[in-house]
Amino acid sequence: METLLKQLVRGKALVFIIILGIGGSFQNGFHVTVISSPSPYIQRFINQSWFERHGESMTPETVTFIWSAIVSFYAVGGLFGSVSVRCITGRFGRKKAMIWNNTISIVAAVIMLTSKMANSFEMVLLARYLFGFSAGLGANIHNIYLGESSPKKLRGMVTLTAATFVSIGKLTGQLSGLREVLGDEELWNILLCVPACFSMVQLIVLPFFPEAPRYLLIDKHNEEMCRAALQTLWGKGEFKMEIEEMVAEQAAIKGQRSQSLLELLRDSHARWQLITMLVINVSIQFCGISAISAFSFNIFQEINIPVDKIRYVTLGVGMSEVITSITCGLLIESVGRRALLWSGFGAMSVVMAFITVSLHLKESSYWIPYITVCLIFLFVIFYCGGPAGVMPALTHEIFIQSSRPAAFVFTGILRWLGFAVLGTAFPFIIALWKSFSFVLFSGVCLAAGLFVFFLVPETKDRLLP
Repeated sequence: METLLKQLVRGKALVFIIILGIGGSFQNGFHVTVISSPSPYIQRFINQSWFERHGESMTPETVTFIWSAIVSFYAVGGLFGSVSVRCITGRFGRKKAMIWNNTISIVAAVIMLTSKMANSFEMVLLARYLFGFSAGLGANIHNIYLGESSPKKLRGMVTLTAATFVSIGKLTGQLSGLREVLGDEELWNILLCVPACFSMVQLIVLPFFPEAPRYLLIDKHNEEMCRAALQTLWGKGEFKMEIEEMVAEQAAIKGQRSQSLLELLRDSHARWQLITMLVINVSIQFCGISAISAFSFNIFQEINIPVDKIRYVTLGVGMSEVITSITCGLLIESVGRRALLWSGFGAMSVVMAFITVSLHLKESSYWIPYITVCLIFLFVIFYCGGPAGVMPALTHEIFIQSSRPAAFVFTGILRWLGFAVLGTAFPFIIALWKSFSFVLFSGVCLAAGLFVFFLVPETKDRLLP
């Protein structure tokens, strides 16, 4: 542990990881959970806005549809943001792309802040789209920037901080949504703008840090700037092993330009890597974690948790995510990626099956809902200690430099499409199927665990061809 801390503080790496995180995956985590707390207030605002303009109230079904659209527009924006990462990082580099991405978040915050004054739920939809675009683009840049700035022996731990900041973002969103903080009905539009403050901090501070060393050497062919960037981040040294690895990768791709998504999909050498990413990312989206994060208020309401206690329960879920993510960071280099993946998915499948049973029996005894809450905590712990923690490192290690931006576009499309579909459909699914909604999630987790166990090799300390 001391060695790890010494390596992080020898240069500016620790501060760099924090600054990159608050403007990167933190934003996604915050927006995913914060929308749950003010959901009753926003739905009332939708109805009130319509009534004041048209003199009649919306039907409950219409309000539910627009509310689902507000949730899913964030995912649509995230999808387009993810798709644009190759183009934007290729043109501006990792550092400038991240800096300019912050301006989108700030513009979205201005629109969200003024939506209440303008009495326009349409502005909420637009702001959510822009927040999603910024979060989708920023999360991908964050992952690429981290992976290309970290030494090989620390890459797993460093890239896992992207997942840690998602968890911290979720916890911050839940904490901000408490009634004692910004959870009052009069403050919901301010609550949804909190991430823009962190974007402003990154916009001011990130220019003082270097561009990604791997990008400087492999894409820009500048070894001296690469070495200087490594020394700024990780302290004094020649970094011969890291530079030799980059030079070897540069020779392997033989000056090949960054692949487009279509070129990557057509590349027969990357076929198995793409299948692996497809199965694991789709499984993550439909394992149930997105539904629990975005609709936790509805889920806990469904299992008869008192309304005034729900926000504190979701806060506990967020704290368990952060703690588990940090723990996973300490284990990933010793345990390996594959073991964490298949065991995480397997445990999630079992827990989700028990959640289904407990939801079905919730009326039989007063203590059953509390068992359900404990099971949700367990599910989140296994998710953060398995799939969520492993994926950033795995994506870096199975794709070479010329394929990596397109690979993040591919995984981004899968992630945000899944979130959009689930965000739109889940309110109707849980209303129709009740407790049996979670049977689907249990089956997805089981299939993913079996796939990883039998077909996915360990990727620690090596790049797949």
